[in-house]
Order: sequence, then structure tokens, then C-alpha cells
Amino acid sequence: MAILKDLLYKVSIESVAGNTATEIKEIVFDSRLVNSGDVFVAINGTQVDGHEYIEQVITKGVVAIVCENLPAALQPNITYIQVHNSAQALGVMASNFYQNPSAKLKLVGVTGTNGKTSTVTILQRLFIKLGYHVGLISTVENRINEAVYPSTHTTPDPIQLNKILADMVVKKCTHAFMEVSSHAAVQQRIAGLHFAGGVFTNITHDHLDYHKTFDEYIRAKKLFFDGLPSEAFSLVNVDDKRGTVMQQNTKASKHSFALKSPAEFKAKMKSNTFHGLELEIGNKDIWFKQIGSFNAYNLLGVYATAVLLGEDNEEVLMQLSNIETAKGRFDQIRSSTGIVAIIDYAHTPDALQNVLDTITDLREGIEKVITVVGCGGNRDTTKRPIMAGIAAKLSDRVILTADNPRNEVPEEIIAEMEKGVAITQKKKVLSIADRKEAIKTACTLANPGDIILVAGKGHEDYQEIKGVKHHFDDKETVLTIFQLLGI
Repeated sequence: MAILKDLLYKVSIESVAGNTATEIKEIVFDSRLVNSGDVFVAINGTQVDGHEYIEQVITKGVVAIVCENLPAALQPNITYIQVHNSAQALGVMASNFYQNPSAKLKLVGVTGTNGKTSTVTILQRLFIKLGYHVGLISTVENRINEAVYPSTHTTPDPIQLNKILADMVVKKCTHAFMEVSSHAAVQQRIAGLHFAGGVFTNITHDHLDYHKTFDEYIRAKKLFFDGLPSEAFSLVNVDDKRGTVMQQNTKASKHSFALKSPAEFKAKMKSNTFHGLELEIGNKDIWFKQIGSFNAYNLLGVYATAVLLGEDNEEVLMQLSNIETAKGRFDQIRSSTGIVAIIDYAHTPDALQNVLDTITDLREGIEKVITVVGCGGNRDTTKRPIMAGIAAKLSDRVILTADNPRNEVPEEIIAEMEKGVAITQKKKVLSIADRKEAIKTACTLANPGDIILVAGKGHEDYQEIKGVKHHFDDKETVLTIFQLLGI
């Protein structure tokens, strides 16, 4: 229970009609979930406008309405709060409802196209090794110390988000690391949160189905840094030319990391093998279990974040060297005959290029690279031909297949991907809509020593087809096929 006026602290209010001393049981923004005694926040979302359900939720017993546009007729005994932005109000109210848990934690948000999950996962594992109680909010899973909770969105809605953070406080967490998606920034899901720091990994082609233009996508990422307080830090990868753009209007202190450009935190790659990375950081050569230049950036970003949070740099490097890679990120399987399969979440052109460039660097001789890749349905269609073109250019054989087709026809998605394959490379490309058959074909084509990349799904254990999620795990499938074929 809470008092409405307490929930409205720091909300940008335009008008009030009714009693703000009203007791509130829960904050709700989904009209299907309201109960007697709740406050309903009417949000104009991408699919539904909550304002259309105001009269309906009143019949269910809500005692207060928060909205941008007041109804023509106001009901007696209902408190109406008109606000400038309902989504922002929801975030602030949710934070107030749970006693502002983010202010009781050192909360660090990580944004960017690629590397978010790896960065927050490594940070959480690092700070546990450093002796802290730590929370994690990521695409793969949410964690409070070692306890795992399912994750449904990269960044949860404000109510769920603050509930998770409040649970972290109860369980004595001192630090929390979370992914901040571009959707979350635009939709105000992080409104009301107090961040100790923000990290930018990179920005490449993604989510143009939602943001429409690349400039809008950049602006969405930048919103997070624009909202950081003066006592927070901002840390950006300046090898990405948009890194400095992220910091243009931030009040937070400005810090940078890079492998190539001048930066406050620098690293140099000394070696890169299937067994790990050797980086020079702060005049020290350190061996890490992660692989590839993309992981070099993740590790450097994690190191810089830890130092900015006040940790000893030598202790950080020592602990970092023992941390495993995140699930579904360059996850390696070796068959009994020496075929190497790599499971990776790469689902953007840049991520696919990074993984294939890394594999190219790791090749020792004449081994073939066989890539299995698809593109998701009902998502950014412009990246489909680009990803197929990258796969064909950097692989010896390519199998185009399904990857969460959702409500689209897999064969039609694949046909769009095929348009990006150069005429000279079409002979090396196969199209097999059934993902299991595609992976099986790749395994059949492979000889001992060859490398199979299964890209796009990584940690996911399902295929979404026509609105239904069917169990499907790339790593599990590869292991089964290796055993079945006896290779």
C-alpha cells in the first residue's frame, strides 16, 4: 500500500482533480490486470492507447487515473492526475512505490548495439569475485547474486524493473548491472532510476523496424546519457565515432576506452587464439578466456567500469582473467573428430562480421568455415541482404535458414537474404528453411578441423513461429547431431 501523493513525488503534473491522499494498492498500466484500489496509468503505446480503457478500468474499481488527456466527463470519487508524459510518470511512480531502490545501489547501465549482454554479465561475475552482492538485468537472464530469474525483455517494464531492484536491495546487493535497450530509453522504462554510471559499447545497424532511421536509433541511445546525473560517470568506446556523440549533453563525468584511438583506458591485443586473448592493459600483459576483438572491447569496458567504481586495477585484472564468456557468445563445441562448432548470438550485420572476422583470424590452415544464419521475422528487413552478403563473403559455405520467423514465412525471409549474395558467391550458398536440417547439413559438409558457425540465436532456447515458442537450442542441436552422425 502507498499514498498517491507520495507516488507522485517528482512526477511532472499538469493538473489534479480529486484527493491525492488516496491509498493505492498497486500501480497498473495494463487494463487487463487492474484490481480494486489500484491506480491506472494510461500510456499511449506503440500498439494500444491506454486512454481508451479509462472507463473500463473505473468499473473494475481503480481509485485513481494518471493520464496525458483527461476524459470529457470526470467520475466522482476518482482522482485524476494529468501529466505531460504518462510513460515517464509510470517510471517515477514505480520507483517511488518501491522506495527508490536504484538510489540504494551502484547501478550501471550498458547500452549499444552489440556487447551489452557480455559486458553486464562479465561485470556481475567480476564484482561477485571481488566480494560483493551483485544484481544483473540482461537479455539472457536476471540474477540476484547466484539466483537466476527468467528474462523476457532486454529492459523490463518500470514496475517489474523496480521490483527486481528492490529485491536486490533486500538481498543486500551493493551493485547492479543492467542492459539499457534503445526501446527502453524511448519508452521511458528507465525513468525514475538513479544510475551511478552509463557505458556505451558501439552502435551499428539494428532495430530500424522500430526507430525507422539510423539517426533516430542513435538519438534513442543518446537519451540514456542525456539523463545521467552529474555525480554519475559516462564511459564510451571512442573507436566508434558515435562514442563522443553520446556524451555531448550529459551532465555525468566523461571517460573513454579504445583499442585504436587515444583514450583514457587503452588496451593492445597481443594474441588471439581459440583458447583466449592476451591483452596489454596498463603496461601489463593479461590472458583472458574470451576470444576475439569484440571481446577485447567488452573486457576493456568492464575493466574501465570497475576502476571508475573505485576498484583496484590490479585486483580487477587478476579476477577478470578467470571469468568465462557469456552463454551463447562464441560458445565452442568440439566434435570427437575435431570439427569446431561456434554458437553465437550475432544477429546484426556488425556482430556477424565481427564473429566471422575473428574466425578468419583464428584459422590456421585450409580448414573451411561453414556458416548457418537466418534473420528474424517482423523485425528490421533492411539488414537481411546485408547479413547474407557478409556470410557469403567471409565463409566457404553458407546455409540460410529460419531464425524466429514469428509471423512471417521463413522462405520469404530467406529470399530477401539471398538478394544480398553476390553472383560470384551464389554457388556456395544453400537455403534450408528448417533450422535443424540446416545445422545437420552444415555438420555433414564439415571435415575434421573445419569450423561451423551457427549464428543468430546464441542463448535462446526456442524458435518463435506464428506466435508460438517451440523449444529449440542451437548448442543442444549441434551436440545431438554430432552424436547422431558419429563425427
